[in-house]
Amino acid sequence: MAVDFLGLEAFLSIAERGSFRKAAAHLNLSQTGLSHRIRKFEDALGCRLLARTTRQVTLTPAGLELAGRARGPVEALQAALAELRAGAGRREQSVTIGCLPTIAVHHVPRLLVEFAASYPGVTVKVFDNSASEIAERVARGEAEFGITIVSANRWDLDIVPLLTESFVVACPTGHDFAARAHLSWAELEGRPLVRVAPHTGNRALLDEALGARRDAMDWRYEVQHLATAISMVESGLALAVVPRLAVDAAGSPGVVAVPLRDPGVLRRLGVVSRRGVPLTPAAEALLALLRRHFRARPREKVLA
Repeated sequence: MAVDFLGLEAFLSIAERGSFRKAAAHLNLSQTGLSHRIRKFEDALGCRLLARTTRQVTLTPAGLELAGRARGPVEALQAALAELRAGAGRREQSVTIGCLPTIAVHHVPRLLVEFAASYPGVTVKVFDNSASEIAERVARGEAEFGITIVSANRWDLDIVPLLTESFVVACPTGHDFAARAHLSWAELEGRPLVRVAPHTGNRALLDEALGARRDAMDWRYEVQHLATAISMVESGLALAVVPRLAVDAAGSPGVVAVPLRDPGVLRRLGVVSRRGVPLTPAAEALLALLRRHFRARPREKVLA
């Protein structure tokens, strides 16, 4: 049979207070409404639970048995619901996002300054991970949304394009390439280069764009992070082919970005979120700030 939780709540309230009047006040009901609820509950059970006179209310043997057995589970249920409500409040007071390091280093801090002014009580956690790690964190519900490289569609994620940016040649300011308007891949042959590891989304884009030509390049160094590659460029060890945002994120006066052609390589960034799961209001506000921020940047082609 279906459990009549309202009837059970009414019964336990009367049993605990020994009075229809006090129970009705506790439940914010009229005594007539409470009586109707109890009568319906007893009819469904097929037995009387309360013996009511003009002076007092007592429990019948069936009522005594039910009160003894139901009170513990109902209290446990009430405690569980209270914990869920408290947890929901805490979740609404925090936002967790995933973000590529090139975005996290240079752009996220200034966005959070503006965000904190409107949402001073909201805590923010940023997973500055690789593209694949961001997608997995969002899919597992560890992050509400992520800013990452747009790749193959996943059935469990919604992907909204954000912007497209070019790969550039990062070189020291004193290098003979630094003043060039643009460079070709052919001009990089024989020059020491640093690249990122194969598991990264940026490496996959370069390998796909170059094809067999990548074997003609002098990949002298390999690192895990774009920031490390930029540091090597600044020291004069090698040149690097990186997204333009990586040069911006480094903020180094000793490194310049030179456009790359033949072939030019692009990476598309987008917002990923779990399909069918709405963002919290705070996460929506942070995402709106991020979109406005990139719309104001002239050098990237903003898609959203």
